[in-house]
Amino acid sequence: MPVTVLLVDDEPLVRAGLRAVLEAQPDIEVVGEAADGAAVIPLVRQLRPDVVAMDVRMPLLDGIEATRAVLRTVQEPPKILVVTTFENDEYVYEALRAGADGFLLKRARPAEIVHAVRLVAEGESLLFPSSVRQLAARYGEQGGNRAARAAMERAQLTEREAEVLRLMAHGLSNAEIAGRLVVGTETVKSHVSAVLAKLGARDRTQAVIAAYESGFVAPG
Repeated sequence: MPVTVLLVDDEPLVRAGLRAVLEAQPDIEVVGEAADGAAVIPLVRQLRPDVVAMDVRMPLLDGIEATRAVLRTVQEPPKILVVTTFENDEYVYEALRAGADGFLLKRARPAEIVHAVRLVAEGESLLFPSSVRQLAARYGEQGGNRAARAAMERAQLTEREAEVLRLMAHGLSNAEIAGRLVVGTETVKSHVSAVLAKLGARDRTQAVIAAYESGFVAPG
């Protein structure tokens, strides 16, 4: 089955470019388009895409609020890939904190766009650039998320779970973590699931944000 994608951007040329790149792949299908975040929920319910590629800045409902709305109201929500112009945009970080699963620059090369969609759809790696890690660390340093520190303390991760979280935070996939720790990928998946459950995180992106904001992991 192909990975199905909904494109959400207020610029028709951006949507057309993304569609052309993605539909050139045999394993990806663009099932719909929207020009604003306000149209996302009905389209998600109708089309059931695997991934929503969503601009972070739109005139009526931006990507942050649209992400929150989808996760709040849609059962079994799709993965959300934030698409933006600037990688150090705090809007992007807020969208990730709201529950978006990954990050893509509009100027990315076609191969990077395709890779991002596949990566987010699989959910076993992290699309989380160093600039966003710095933003997360800054929130922690400013005391902006005491809840993240408290949650990390309450989680009481085992030594191995903590090690897995640190490797996740540095962008390693499940397979790469397995290779680093010399264990099977199923074992890594079990540790990742335990980390998410203990932190109350929806996915690995949310767990990694908590790790950086709490100071458990330092950027770099």
